[in-house]
Amino acid sequence: MFRLAFANEAETFERVRDPLAERGIAVEAVAASHGSYSLTEPPVDGSRFDAGFVFPGRIMEGGVLDAWLDVPWLNDREAVLTSRNKAGVLATLEDAGVPTPDSVLVSNPADTDALVAAYERLPSPVVVKPNSTTRGIGVAKAADLDSFLGICDYLDLVHDYRATADRSYLVQEYLPDARDYRVMVLEGEVVGAVERRLPEADVAAGRWKHNVHRGAEAVGVDPDPEVAALAERTAAALDVPFLGVDVLVTADGAVVNETNARPTIDDSEKYDEGFYDRLAAAVTGL
Repeated sequence: MFRLAFANEAETFERVRDPLAERGIAVEAVAASHGSYSLTEPPVDGSRFDAGFVFPGRIMEGGVLDAWLDVPWLNDREAVLTSRNKAGVLATLEDAGVPTPDSVLVSNPADTDALVAAYERLPSPVVVKPNSTTRGIGVAKAADLDSFLGICDYLDLVHDYRATADRSYLVQEYLPDARDYRVMVLEGEVVGAVERRLPEADVAAGRWKHNVHRGAEAVGVDPDPEVAALAERTAAALDVPFLGVDVLVTADGAVVNETNARPTIDDSEKYDEGFYDRLAAAVTGL
């Protein structure tokens, strides 16, 4: 039996365990976070594993787990770091000719003139988002300059803490009424997609974030060829084997907004037939 170390959240672990077991892969949860761990007597026997699924989200602790396991990962540390850097992703995609939202990188400390220039470069309102968070955490919308500068003030306070590693954030054009898709790409090909939709009551209340962890519903869809092609070009440009690609579609076209190299795996009916066969082959081929 092929043994796969799994450092993802419990929800994804529960979904993949049985389908992969049916294909000869024993999935076992491993961790080096949310607790205390002896470095001289590791709690994980790395010799039992043949590969890892995706590198842990906590990079420091992941380095410890990687040393214990000493196995190849489907998405390794570099893949996770590449995807986490939102500005780096957008710059890479722009260079590759993949359309993205108009965005400005702000690296603190930045003076008021630089912030005003960033705000005035884009139509109002603008979206402000930390460069390396997930699940919509810290993302805000500013409809006027004073509100924008107020958000920047809060980010300054956070970035003033010396242990804060990432002191950058994005100012990005806001795309109202955009349809929001998460497209999954495995080894260069789309294997499934969902459209993330807010409940009508939330829309009426003025909510605008489409993150599932913020209350949106993920509905399985067959992506348009343009959307699928953008997702595949994105995975190729970033050189990430298993990637969630967030695509926003408006009347003006489609743009790639973000990526996730540690994507949640959804219900099986939201993926193409044969998804787990292909996932099993990708893992055992490492």
